[in-house]
Amino acid sequence: MYNPNAPQYTVFKVKEPSELLPFIIVCLNGISRSKAKAILSGSGVRVDRKIVTQHDFMLEPGMTVEISKRKNATPLVSRFIKLVYEDRHICVIEKNIGILSMATDHHQFCVKTILDDYFRKSRQKCTAHVVHRLDRDTSGLLVYAKTIEAEQILEHNWRTIVTDRRYVALASGRMEREKGTVESWLKDNKAYFTFSSPVDNGGKYAVTHFRTLRSNDHYSLVELKLETGRKNQIRVHLQDLGHPVCGDIKYGNGDDPCGRLCLHAFRLDFYHPITGEHLHFETPMPKPFLHAMKDAEKAEK
Repeated sequence: MYNPNAPQYTVFKVKEPSELLPFIIVCLNGISRSKAKAILSGSGVRVDRKIVTQHDFMLEPGMTVEISKRKNATPLVSRFIKLVYEDRHICVIEKNIGILSMATDHHQFCVKTILDDYFRKSRQKCTAHVVHRLDRDTSGLLVYAKTIEAEQILEHNWRTIVTDRRYVALASGRMEREKGTVESWLKDNKAYFTFSSPVDNGGKYAVTHFRTLRSNDHYSLVELKLETGRKNQIRVHLQDLGHPVCGDIKYGNGDDPCGRLCLHAFRLDFYHPITGEHLHFETPMPKPFLHAMKDAEKAEK
């Protein structure tokens, strides 16, 4: 059952470029900036069906903006996750670092428990079903099913339903190539350390496409697109390239400018498991990654 307390939206079409806050003020007949900001902070605005709270979010002609003056009676408030999209079948969240996607034998607190608590408080008769995962110290976008039907469709058709899944990493050193592909076989040893081999070592075949977005003598910002989704794939493949992910205590070289694993799942595109609608989600690049790049560039001058 979808949340009966969910806000009802009024739909507006964007005709010319504008920042979101002044657009709301105009649409709602000149309400005060403080009231418009309250609507934004209360998750009362959706742009192209995605919740947006950023005041200076840039609108482009053709976009659809939905505005509700009524806040959700039980918003999801958590320092670990942010609700990006929700309907009666699925929800998409942005996960922070430091939390597991699902529980393990030794750690019960996870994204699923936060979502289940939110569903209970908002009187939704459902639970979160894990469809895919991110490492504890990787941030970014995740989709969870709210029904068994949606979970089964996503799980059994993942490779055809997901059309684009990309990460951004802050890697150590200057990347030599602008773009390329890494292919290898990945296999864990008894200590759960993943080894990469250019020839079949009995492990799983893995393919990662990469593109260098920006680089200096200290770090590189790298966009990564997975063709396969193996455990630790990006971390091991960047190590193979000689430019491990910064802050990676397992496969890194000690570079740690941000005090975290510098890997973020920033884009997720997929077909809705029930409606078939093509959905696109994208999050901004983590600011610490950009700050590290700028600090390194200043040091080089």
